[in-house]
Order: sequence, then structure tokens, then C-alpha cells
Amino acid sequence: MASTTHPTGTGTGSSWIVIVSAGVAAGLQVWKLPPALPYLRHDLSLPLVQAGTLLGIVQLAGMLGGLAISLLAELIGERRCLSLGLVLLFLGSAGGGFAWSAAPLLASRAVEGAGFILVAVTGPGLIRRSTPPGRFTTAMGFWGAYQGISTFAGLITGALVLQVVPWRVWWWAMAVLALAPLPFVLARVPRDGVRGARAAAAALARIGRTVRAPAPWTAGLVFACYTLQWMAVVGFLPTIYRDSGMTGIWPGVLSALVGAANAIGSITTAAFMKRGLPARVLLIPAFTLMATTSLLAFVPHWRALPAGTTWQFLCVAAFSLIGGAIPAALLSMIGELTPTGGSAPATMGLIQQLFNAGSFVGPTLAAWLATRTGGWQSTWWMTCACAAVGMVLSLRLRLRPGATVPVVDATTALATSAQPSEPSRRR
Repeated sequence: MASTTHPTGTGTGSSWIVIVSAGVAAGLQVWKLPPALPYLRHDLSLPLVQAGTLLGIVQLAGMLGGLAISLLAELIGERRCLSLGLVLLFLGSAGGGFAWSAAPLLASRAVEGAGFILVAVTGPGLIRRSTPPGRFTTAMGFWGAYQGISTFAGLITGALVLQVVPWRVWWWAMAVLALAPLPFVLARVPRDGVRGARAAAAALARIGRTVRAPAPWTAGLVFACYTLQWMAVVGFLPTIYRDSGMTGIWPGVLSALVGAANAIGSITTAAFMKRGLPARVLLIPAFTLMATTSLLAFVPHWRALPAGTTWQFLCVAAFSLIGGAIPAALLSMIGELTPTGGSAPATMGLIQQLFNAGSFVGPTLAAWLATRTGGWQSTWWMTCACAAVGMVLSLRLRLRPGATVPVVDATTALATSAQPSEPSRRR
């Protein structure tokens, strides 16, 4: 049974750390932008809505090609896909440093998006394949936190670096950083097996069964309800703080701490789930609290109150901390959401596709609302609407028939929905 089989760790003990590091390097390409937005808007004459598109377009490749990437991973191997993703991230960031207007910068961000989705879809499968059973839940918890980690690192480093160097130098430095994990991936992550025509046909059949199942679609929409609001709020947080009169490095530092809170939430949730907390019970309370904290963050006129900025920061930090439970919970349910005979990489690809759709729409929608209403106070309309839809969809999540509920089994079930053509997984 899927629920009783554990992943076979065929790599070194530190393989999962290398893979999470690759995820963080990919996430940094998303989060290098928010602290640079004021400089980009001045240098390239970008309106606010176009700046929102820049924030979201890196997710476009994932929005359109998550399933295609899962098929590519089944055909050529996850390690090769992840390595290719790091190379594309390097090329996109290096090319973006030469952009002279919005159009080439948008194009370079799209290339980065292709690299990002290659890393994001293949990372969980590689962790499954290379991590010893005793470390698997911890490894997946850190994978669920890679966006929060990269948010913290990107925002705080960007806030400091951009005080002394132009944004183009920041772009080129991040290109080098994107390529940094590649030698370690090649040295420590297990090689992909040989694929043939029969494996390709079997992969297509598994992906077809996955796409026809309702559970991956529902989970992906739940994920999108989370990421749409989180990306919109955190992506524009440096801009929100600057618009409120904050100067210097503080907008970037406070935004970075909000990103770190998300990582802490995800890692802490994984630790609780490892001790038996069911993943499904977390979703509705997390959405409820995200809606509540976003209301508290954006409805009051904090600038008119004593220590108002501090209280608003605490509300946004709580919003991010609580939100970290949602990716940790959903990632732990991948095995249970994959239909019998389906493909876990395809489930991850489909969820990632919808996740990226939310990340793409969120910043643009937030910028549009701010432009139409004359400020960021209307942001709560979007966050509360997303939370409400997320709660309704969470009630409709259905486990695979015969799957067990305990979270440890749910996490390790991810191991058994892999490519059965790999000899190492045959019984």
C-alpha cells in the first residue's frame, strides 16, 4: 500500500539540503525584485500596474506549463530538469541586467519563470528519491518553507545592497547565485535512470489519470487562494511602506522579516505534523486567521495611531506566519491526492500550475485595486475573498480511496506515486 511504503534514500545524507538550496536560489530570483521596484520604476518609467506585472510574470511559465514540466521530468529525469532550471535562471537574470526598458525586462523575467518552474516541480520528487525515511518529513517541511526563506534573504539583502550598487549589479549578482547550487546538484543528487519509449507511454498514462482526477485540481485551487493573497501583500510590502513615508533600509528589512515568518510557519507546521497533527484540519483555521489578520492590517488607519506602523507590521507578520501552514499541509497531502495509478510529479505539476496562476494574478490585482481606490487600504477585499474561497474548496478536498489519514503516512506516500519504471522502486 502507498501509505506504508517509505521513500528510498539513494543519495547522500545531505542531498535534500542541496535540493532545498536550489529551491531557495530559484525563489531568490522572484524576491530580488520587490526591493528594486522603486529604482526600476524611476529608471525605466514603470507605472504601478506594470510593476505588478513584473512581480507576477515570473510565475507565468508555471501557470502555463506545470503539467508539461511534470511530463518532461518523467521523460528525461528530475535531476536533469532541475539542473536546466538553474541554468535558465542564470540566463534570465544575467540578461535582465542589460534591459533598457520594460519589454526586455519582462522577457527576461519570463525566462526566469521557466527556470523557476523546472526547479519547483522537480524538487519534491528529488527529495522523495534521495532522502532517508527518517528525514523525509523534515526535508519536505523545509521545502515548503523555501519561498519564505528566499523572501527573507532576497528582501533583506536587496534592501542593503541596493543602497550602494545599481539594480543592474544586483541582477548580475543574483545570476551568479542562481548557478551556485548546480555543482552540488551534480555531485550529490542521484543520477536519473534511463528512460525509454515504454516509460514515456507509461508516464503519459499516469499523467492522464492524474489530470482526470478532481482532487489535484481542488488542492491546486486551494493553494492558489493562499498564494494569490500572500504574494500580493508581501510582494508590494516594500512599496507599501515607502508610500507610507518610511525611508532607508527599513521597508526591505521589515518585509524580509514578514517573509521569514512564513518560513517559520511552514517549518513549525511540518514539525507538528510529524508528531501526528492531521494536515487537513489546518487549512480552514489558517484561511480564517489570514483573513482576520489582513483585515487588521489594512482596515485601520494605522498612520494616525501611536506606534501604528509597528502594530500594522505585527498584523502582516501574523498573516504571513499563519499562511505558512497552508503549503506545508498541502505538500504533505500529495500522496493522498494522487489517484491510484497516477503520477505524484503530475499532481505536483498541476498544483504548481494553479499556485503560479495565483502568484501571477495577485500582484497585478493588488496594484489595480490600489490604483482604483487611491491606496492600499482596499487590499483586504482581495485577501478576505481569497480566504473565503479557500475555505469552501478545502471542504471539498477528498482523499484517494483507501488512503490513510495520518500525516506521516501521507507524506511518505509521495514516495510510492513515482515512476514505477525505476528499478530502485520495484518490490
